[in-house]
Amino acid sequence: MEALISAYGIWAVLIGAGVEGEAVAFLGGVLAHRGLLVYWQVAAAAAFGSFVADQLFFLIGRHAARFRFVARLEATPAMRRAKGLLERYPVGFILAFRFIYGMRIISPLLISRTNISALRFLVLNGIAACLWGAAITAIGFLFGNAVQTLFGHLRLHIHLLIALAALVLAIVATTMVVRSQTR
Repeated sequence: MEALISAYGIWAVLIGAGVEGEAVAFLGGVLAHRGLLVYWQVAAAAAFGSFVADQLFFLIGRHAARFRFVARLEATPAMRRAKGLLERYPVGFILAFRFIYGMRIISPLLISRTNISALRFLVLNGIAACLWGAAITAIGFLFGNAVQTLFGHLRLHIHLLIALAALVLAIVATTMVVRSQTR
């Protein structure tokens, strides 16, 4: 299993960060801690995968205005709130959306429906993807160190299960806090 991860791990992080996001980047950091992957390569792959996916969603959004489901989606309360934030703080919103659970895929679509230029989004998306990739993989790397300190040198699958369980708990806690603040 370790040979497979070493051989294909960076590609899995690149694709996974674009498709799923945080969990893959986080687990990539844990694997880098274990020495199976190189940290800077994991961070770069996570950033690039996220960047490409968000650029694709932005381009899709630019050409999706003719679809009725897009108009219905834009009329939802959550989208109106997000669009209000975007219009008040466009740079901050673009730099921060990928760090907000549940906003990663919908945000580039929403941003594309505003008057923000494709070039401005490209630059800000690149900056945000680099920050996000480094931060999330670093958290995984540091968490891997904490797990190793607490539990010693466990087998790889135990590290991954512990990391995944902690990530799920963090996501659930964050979601509960965000929902309680929006009520």
